Amino acid sequence: MSALTIYPDNQPQLGETITDFTTIQTRLGAIGVQFERWTANCELASDADQGTVLAAYSDSIDRLKQQYAFQSVDVISLNPDHPDKSVFRQKFLSEHIHADFEVRFFIEGRGLFYLHVADKVYGILCEQGDLVSVPANTTHWFDMGENPKFKCIRLFTTPDGWVADFTGSDIAKSFPTLDQYVAELS
Repeated sequence: MSALTIYPDNQPQLGETITDFTTIQTRLGAIGVQFERWTANCELASDADQGTVLAAYSDSIDRLKQQYAFQSVDVISLNPDHPDKSVFRQKFLSEHIHADFEVRFFIEGRGLFYLHVADKVYGILCEQGDLVSVPANTTHWFDMGENPKFKCIRLFTTPDGWVADFTGSDIAKSFPTLDQYVAELS
């Protein structure tokens, strides 16, 4: 289940959680974040390679490329048995910004994006089929959980792809991890 929790940035215990897809879209749209559901043009095997994945979603990818002039598209995945999962998790858990507008589409699994906008933090639980955008220069972080299992298509407006500028803030430590967030939803 997709979910959105909106917190005061200084009171992570006071979040308002929303699970209705249309309401999530509306609330995120108010801060310039696109939130959609996609489906593949065909069935995908769990071990599908990047080319196969991109071909399965080519219509939607092409639409976004036309709309936003994306220059870079790739597929990233991580599984619980990956030897560097903790290193990757720590990297994404640090609040950062990109000069680039970016989009993530979850083909498998789930992840938790936090967007820090003005005096609010938006926690967005994305699951299979969810697409979320992060506007350029929006401070954010991402938690994949202690045992990550996800596959995402990433789209960028720069040919370099993912380039982060870390803020040095430790705000992410104050908010629920993916595992805590999911447990609280249950």
